[in-house]
Amino acid sequence: MDLAQTLRPPDWTGLIERVGRGALRSGRAVADVRTWAPLLLPQMRRLGVDSIPIALFIAVFTGIVLALLSSYIFTGAVPLYFVGALVGKTIMMELGPVLTGMALAGRVGAAISAELGTMRVTEQVDALETLAYDPYSYLAVPRVLAATLMFPVVTAFAIGIGVVSGWITAINLLDLSSHDFVRGLRLFYQGKDLWFGLLKSASFGAAVALMGVLQGLHTQGGAQGVGRATTRAVVLGCEAILVLDAFWALVLL
Repeated sequence: MDLAQTLRPPDWTGLIERVGRGALRSGRAVADVRTWAPLLLPQMRRLGVDSIPIALFIAVFTGIVLALLSSYIFTGAVPLYFVGALVGKTIMMELGPVLTGMALAGRVGAAISAELGTMRVTEQVDALETLAYDPYSYLAVPRVLAATLMFPVVTAFAIGIGVVSGWITAINLLDLSSHDFVRGLRLFYQGKDLWFGLLKSASFGAAVALMGVLQGLHTQGGAQGVGRATTRAVVLGCEAILVLDAFWALVLL
């Protein structure tokens, strides 16, 4: 009997039905603008503006390390002005969006999951349903939209600070002039480099917030369940960022 159950083909009909129900519920939640619109700006401030300091802290040291390591790699083989090219390209297209997204996955994903998980185990979500509020429209939509909109903003600040910190490091520690650094920075720059990084960060924000919402709203088991859901939200958010990063690299190529 166990072997028969193991060899049984997957229930694709049930899977498609669940996906369809989820899509319809998500569509209704997004369409309920009057419920989530007043909550969007406060969530944008909480998830985005309040996350800028940690993003800038990471960006400063990322720029410093990139400038120092690239000068070590290029010594005697490549003109030193290529430091600007490596710092700019790497921060704009890869490290800026990914490192910022990973840091915010720990802050934003954990905060969303813990908040919604606590509401679930204390029956506040059930109370919303009793009052005829759609929990997905009231709790999920404003957080996912806020993260999607604000991750590119935070990433833009991080990219700018990362490039500036690399420039300052090159001037003061590598004996590289501003003219040479900017020359390297402009050498391989294309307009799509910046937009590509910001587009990636928007997808990272949506994924991180979605993982936090799903884990939070499906929390069970009291305080221990909230802790497990928060941990899963952070881990799944980081994994989603890495998968999406590989996907966007394929798209770029």
